[in-house]
Amino acid sequence: MNRIRRSVIVATIAASACAFPFAAGGAFAADAPVPAALEPLPEIPPPPSLDDADLGPQITITQKDRETIEEARVNGTVVWIRITPRHGRSYYLIPTGGGNTYIRRDSLDTALKVPMWVLFSW
Repeated sequence: MNRIRRSVIVATIAASACAFPFAAGGAFAADAPVPAALEPLPEIPPPPSLDDADLGPQITITQKDRETIEEARVNGTVVWIRITPRHGRSYYLIPTGGGNTYIRRDSLDTALKVPMWVLFSW
């Protein structure tokens, strides 16, 4: 118990000694030299405005005989391609790291989907 009391007392004294110059009411601020002439800072230019086109991807829609192709690009790079056949569900083609091949997905959801087949039922 004595060690804990001593450490608390030492910590209190150390904190008081560190806080004393600030509690003195700026005694050290009077010793600092004051500059003779102050100049105002230059005005900061406003940030560049963002158009709505800059905020999202650019989507190009192409209609073919039996399907609709939507292509999304950000800064000229293909992010995803959505293909909607006339009959059936739409699917996505997502480019791999190199951009030369595509991975087919049923949605843009990146969660892992474990294949579950029914082997037996009765």
